[in-house]
Amino acid sequence: MGEKKKKIVKTIKVDVDKCNGCRACEVICSAFHAAPKYSSNNPARSRIRVIHEPLKDIYIPVYAGEYTKAECTGRDKYVIDGKEYDECAFCRASCPSRDLFKEPDSGLPLKCDMCEDDPPQKEPLCVQWCLNKALIYEEREVEVDEEEEVKKEDMEIGLEALLDKYGLDKITETVARLSMSKKG
Repeated sequence: MGEKKKKIVKTIKVDVDKCNGCRACEVICSAFHAAPKYSSNNPARSRIRVIHEPLKDIYIPVYAGEYTKAECTGRDKYVIDGKEYDECAFCRASCPSRDLFKEPDSGLPLKCDMCEDDPPQKEPLCVQWCLNKALIYEEREVEVDEEEEVKKEDMEIGLEALLDKYGLDKITETVARLSMSKKG
């Protein structure tokens, strides 16, 4: 049995009843993740998306989760306030069957990083900018096995996504070309 250790889990709780669809969370997230930081605003780079159902005027913020190599088998339907939704609408994953939560230029999967920064933010920016308090930042302590702690880093996940999309030869050729242009 593996050694247990304590870990702080950071989450964003979503209170759908309070979301008014202002999309300030999308704007600040895309600006924070622009290069250079805050230099542009492209909602396709945002790690949070607001789904809107216009007939019932319901807004549901969904933030990016783990990358999945394959399409899932979940094709369930949800009924909320009499309106039917596809399960994909609420899915947090970047996957091959849709463009949601993929970087628009490279196709790399996006994942919420809780606005990691130096110095650290007190809370993710989407939470700070949510005037209606629909997004609530929470930290809780959980016990995990040390083996579970070893996870792929974001760069490794991104490289796997590029390998799946372009193949090793194309990536190697591009890296070689870029490294030559940096030298000259």
